[in-house]
Amino acid sequence: MPINYEQVMAMKNLGQKYSYGDRDAILYAYGIGMGTDPLDERELAFVNEAGATSRPLKVMPTFATVAAWGAWPGKMDINRVMLVDGESDLTLHRPLPAAAHIIADSSVLGIYDKGQDKGAVIRFQTVLKSSDGEALATLVTSNFARGDGGFGGPSGGQPAPHPIPTRAPDKVIDIPTRPDQALIYRLCGDRNPLHSDPEFAKRAGFPKPILHGLCTYGITCRGVLQTYADYNPAAIKRHAARFSAPLYPGETITLEMWKDANVISFEAKVKERGVTVIKNGVTVLG
Repeated sequence: MPINYEQVMAMKNLGQKYSYGDRDAILYAYGIGMGTDPLDERELAFVNEAGATSRPLKVMPTFATVAAWGAWPGKMDINRVMLVDGESDLTLHRPLPAAAHIIADSSVLGIYDKGQDKGAVIRFQTVLKSSDGEALATLVTSNFARGDGGFGGPSGGQPAPHPIPTRAPDKVIDIPTRPDQALIYRLCGDRNPLHSDPEFAKRAGFPKPILHGLCTYGITCRGVLQTYADYNPAAIKRHAARFSAPLYPGETITLEMWKDANVISFEAKVKERGVTVIKNGVTVLG
């Protein structure tokens, strides 16, 4: 059945309860590549809670994208085989604790009809709060429902993307991904077989399983964190990006960054293929 515009726009799901522990925060950090060098103390701080010298476990800012995995405004009649990440915009109100009981409030912000055979964009918001009601993070997500266009909804009105400077990048770094990266990252919550089952990936139109868009998103945050924030997660106030093409596990991400005061603009390409997989990225440092 086609998307019911009025029904979906009215969807909201408040007071969803979740909890996580340090194991979840560690698994996420490892899933986006932290700890590749097991002797790098800066990265060990995100994946190792134990040590000869006592120190608190650091939590990746983008862990917020999986801390309440499954939080959703409501049940939508869409083709989930054809559903992929569109964009993610995370605002941190305070650093995430290593373990917490949290509340998630989700609501639909907009639905945009790209046309028959062109898909639809569903934009929704999830606010994460501590058990006592203090805001931790706000996540605005767009999903591209590739099989659900042509339902008669509005086609325009989406927020304008962050503009990338026209000058040469100020910093460029290469970040390799592992061939089994998607199999590790899926343990953080997203068990979509698009990322793990070769036959399912072919049915969805890809030659093989693709890396989760939110994994690539987390890797870009990791790149900014190590380059401009000295591995201090409290320095990241916002991290946003648009997903423009799939990345396959084992490929190398070339992250291009531009710094203007406390704003880092970024884009990411696949080094082996020259394809841009992340566009219009922006990180705000505080």
